[in-house]
Amino acid sequence: MAEKRDYYEVLGVPKGASDDEIKKAYRKMAKQHHPDLNPNDKASEAKFKEASEAYSVLSDADKRGKYDQFGHAGVDGQGFGGFDGSGFNIDIEDLFGSFFGGGFGGGGRNRRGGPQRGANLKYKMNLDFMEAAFGVERTININKDDLCDTCKGTGTKDGTQPDKCTQCQGTGQVTARQQTMFGNMMTQRPCPACNGKGTIIKNPCNDCHGAGRRQKTKNLSVKVPAGIDDGQMLTLRGEGEPGAAGGPYGDLYVEVHLRPHPVFQRDGYHTYCEVPITFPQAALGAEIDVPTIDGNTKFTLKEGTQPNEMYTLRGKGIPHIDRGNLRGDHKFRVILEVPKHLDNKQKEVLRQFGESTSNKNYQKVESFFGKIKDLFK
Repeated sequence: MAEKRDYYEVLGVPKGASDDEIKKAYRKMAKQHHPDLNPNDKASEAKFKEASEAYSVLSDADKRGKYDQFGHAGVDGQGFGGFDGSGFNIDIEDLFGSFFGGGFGGGGRNRRGGPQRGANLKYKMNLDFMEAAFGVERTININKDDLCDTCKGTGTKDGTQPDKCTQCQGTGQVTARQQTMFGNMMTQRPCPACNGKGTIIKNPCNDCHGAGRRQKTKNLSVKVPAGIDDGQMLTLRGEGEPGAAGGPYGDLYVEVHLRPHPVFQRDGYHTYCEVPITFPQAALGAEIDVPTIDGNTKFTLKEGTQPNEMYTLRGKGIPHIDRGNLRGDHKFRVILEVPKHLDNKQKEVLRQFGESTSNKNYQKVESFFGKIKDLFK
């Protein structure tokens, strides 16, 4: 089994760090590596568990003292070897409530019987390239748990409030005493009588069967701002699932995904495309049409334009999402197309043209063969 890292090193704090510094460091790591935000990411899951184990020790004055004196040997006897979170006596729901609200797609457990914020939800929205560039208003349909219309969320048949659980006195928790090598250890577990809810429903609602909520479909209007990019999130406050015990609703996070465009590509607020040109246009110079997200714009090529030269049209890119008066640039690369399927007359004209040119007309050719001559001298 791999050797455990120092708990202070795990959280990135010095040994003499204050309780607030330790808590702040843990919040940062937990938010970054929380499994709800990193599904199927084993590395993030391992870091989250490692940080949680470190915080469970360093946030407890007694455990921290034993750890500072004896290292891991001083705390491993308390159930932290092979940590899986099952004996973790830190209220994760309270710790994450300010920024997870119960986690995506899962209602937070009512650990103390008081109001708990509802679960956040996530919705993936696909947009066309131009919709993201200039903004759009969309209607989305979401299926979610919501308060039962019949009992108004109480879960009771007559609409009255549930009875307080007499076994846990409404806390939703029962305390158990465990004898360890360091003395008596108090642990809390969800109350078996009320399943951690703190209340018992004797006459459940016929429609929701005491759950207080039912699956509903809701139509929501979403205003997508101009300039939004692939992977960015929009937040609809209060459109998540309802909270427990009268707690507030969670939020709905709309994750944007852009469909590819047949002509344009995007990098931040800049757009890109390729424009094919003919040999006469490149050699003689020409006025060409360059596509932008606003439509075609005229551009004059200079004489002797080379293949793959890049040009920039200032302010013709994507509007900034937070400053609509600013826009990125549009960059295009000219691609020289060599003609195919020439007839005899066209071939003869090209031969005559080729015979009429010299090395002074082809600087790259002259330079290249000059290097070759120097190489074999």
